[in-house]
Amino acid sequence: MKADKNSKEKPKSNKIAVGIALGVGVGLAIGSSMGNVGAGLAVGIAIGIAFGVSMQKKEEANKKAE
Repeated sequence: MKADKNSKEKPKSNKIAVGIALGVGVGLAIGSSMGNVGAGLAVGIAIGIAFGVSMQKKEEANKKAE
C-alpha cells in the first residue's frame, strides 16, 4: 500500500527484514568467536527472524489498540 502525499498513514515497514539484518551482525560476531562463521550466521538469522516477528506482532497489536 502506497501512502499518498496527503495521507497521514506511514508506509508499512517490514520488521522481519530489520530483525534479519540485525541477526546477521550478531551471528557474524558469534560465528567468528566460535570459529565457525556459517553456523554463527544460521543462529543469528534465526534469532533475527524471531526478534523481527515479535516486533511486527507488537506493532500490529498497538495499531489495533488505537
